[in-house]
Amino acid sequence: METIGLFLINSILLGVGLAMDAFSVSLANGLNAPKLSRGMRAAIPLTFAGFQFLMPMIGWFCVRSIAEAFTAFQKAIPWIALALLLFIGGKMLVEGIKNRNTENREDAALKPHTLLVQGIATSIDALSVGFTIEDYRFGHALAACLIIAVVTFVICFCGLKIGQRFGTRLSWKATILGGVILIGIGIEIFITGLFGG
Repeated sequence: METIGLFLINSILLGVGLAMDAFSVSLANGLNAPKLSRGMRAAIPLTFAGFQFLMPMIGWFCVRSIAEAFTAFQKAIPWIALALLLFIGGKMLVEGIKNRNTENREDAALKPHTLLVQGIATSIDALSVGFTIEDYRFGHALAACLIIAVVTFVICFCGLKIGQRFGTRLSWKATILGGVILIGIGIEIFITGLFGG
């Protein structure tokens, strides 16, 4: 087990790496709905942080208990992420194209089930982190996952703010851009997961 300083640095860097997809989706959400309610502005980074905490913990548990079955499931992860993000991104693209002639577009309502799907899609690859922290005892694994969650929250909150700032200026183009971002993330997760990165 590494020293406390090294443990913290590794966990923070792991958090930053894992949060990049969630950051992009938060950015897309902000672009698509620049006037979100206060509750939704908190719910978005909390959801991503929650899943980025949960998935590595599940991965750690699986590696320590049912490693063979988990390894088999791991092959499906890129396909699941691709399907989920293509679906959400495609829907946003269609809505953006449909509303392109609307002068003052209304904010797209981000529904809780859509946010849930986004959380799963952007964090499902974090299950693999279970392999990198497999030698941690439960307390250390829990601490690492909490650090990852905090880092994710901060990064996603910033992404959402940036998206909201530009979303108000881009009108309907923001929905199209958000959809393209989600599709791009899905393809990137798929290619990285399938061919290694």
